[in-house]
Amino acid sequence: MNKIEEAELIKSVEAGEWTSVADLASMKERLAKAAAETALKDYRINVRISKRDVEALKTKALEEGIPYQTLVTSILHKYVTGRIIEKKEKTSA
Repeated sequence: MNKIEEAELIKSVEAGEWTSVADLASMKERLAKAAAETALKDYRINVRISKRDVEALKTKALEEGIPYQTLVTSILHKYVTGRIIEKKEKTSA
């Protein structure tokens, strides 16, 4: 989280935009289960990818401070869950 995001979060909390969870223990249990299922990596795939793309992934991962394999897994997960959407190219009419 960068400083801008942090400032926005603080502002949101101070503005009263957050509410308490009714059953915190149940919510923690549900979220812990979801996190465990999301983090479970029980399948291996092999993919051939260009050296240029691997180097770019390693650079991005280094900037984020995470291993590049973790970055690849995160990108794939976000894509299949709809949190990353492919940009459609604009066509001239």
